[in-house]
Amino acid sequence: MSFWIIALSLAFLVGLSLALASRRSGGAASDQNRDIGVYRQQLAEVQRDLERGVISPEDGERLKLEVSRRLLEADRAASNSDASAPTRPGYGLGAVIVLAVFGGTIWVYTQLGAPDYPDQPLQARLETARQVMESRPSQGEVEAQLGAVEINPNADPKHLELLEKLRVALQSRPDDLQGFTLLARNEAQLGNFAAAGKAQNRVLEILGNSATASDYADYADILILAADGYVSPEAEIALTRALQSDPKNGTALYYTGLMFAQNGRADIAFDIWRDLLQDSPADAPWVTPIRAQITIAAADAGVAYDLPEIPALRGPTAGDIAAASDLSEAERDEMIRGMVEQLSDRLASQGGSPQEWARLIRTLGVLGEVDRAGAIWAEAQQVFAATPDAIDEIRAAAESAGVTQ
Repeated sequence: MSFWIIALSLAFLVGLSLALASRRSGGAASDQNRDIGVYRQQLAEVQRDLERGVISPEDGERLKLEVSRRLLEADRAASNSDASAPTRPGYGLGAVIVLAVFGGTIWVYTQLGAPDYPDQPLQARLETARQVMESRPSQGEVEAQLGAVEINPNADPKHLELLEKLRVALQSRPDDLQGFTLLARNEAQLGNFAAAGKAQNRVLEILGNSATASDYADYADILILAADGYVSPEAEIALTRALQSDPKNGTALYYTGLMFAQNGRADIAFDIWRDLLQDSPADAPWVTPIRAQITIAAADAGVAYDLPEIPALRGPTAGDIAAASDLSEAERDEMIRGMVEQLSDRLASQGGSPQEWARLIRTLGVLGEVDRAGAIWAEAQQVFAATPDAIDEIRAAAESAGVTQ
């Protein structure tokens, strides 16, 4: 309401100023007409003074001559002013100007503005964002709303059997760090993130003060995937612990930015993502999701931002290609498998771009390792769940490898 009062008051004052200016445009002619009347009155007074003998005839003639000269000049100026401005604007025109500015202001704002929106001062918006963040649902509430998850349909039955044996075995070995680490990883690969989260939480409990930033970041990652991309208060705690240990942990920084973006603080999200994007290699796993969201965060934060181009992917060097041409077929096959293993290990430990995930799936399909390609495809769907464009690119590779059915 205060916005309307201020805006309409300003519109009225602007219109009134224009109306008064239009009235004053004819003021020069009015002043000149008033001067003519004064000079005529002075001539009459000089004549009366002569008749009464108050002034001498010589002085009377001199005064008459001077006043007459001024009268002629005023009459000539009035004639010129009337020719350039024949009429003086009336009050009706002034009223029209005021109404035009006043009404035009209202019409333009109703067309281009948001008249139904309440006032949104900065401090009020920041306070609203703080309240939203503090009152957001817990991890358990979101997982309950999502319901049961669908386990990877392409999972190898033997793998499922071994995983079940591991689950049973760990019930009697609550301090088996390696076992719970393996359980968390395998549950996550199946898409069973709720169970993976419990296993990773047990890993943190066993490690205690020796838990690293990566351990906490992995836990937050699992919780967020279990909540379908939502950063819960529990995930926030894990992210905070990760950044306390390593302020440059990429996974923790990305998800921290995502948390702020989800809770009305696009300005903080943009600052975090921009710096992280600048400092990260092109194949870092958080680069693609950041690129998919940072322009939206910039727009919401009111920042002009141009997304940088994607650097070229790493590939075999000219020396690698030359060396491969001199190898036998068996040696080339071994070399290819070695490169595949290196890429697979790096994606598993460090992550990578969608193009690299797609390359690995396609290559495994060519090598006939369909089951492994299917497992990588299932994992990629979870890693890039928040970026549909990346999923589409990887799906094309999975289709060529025959693992999307």
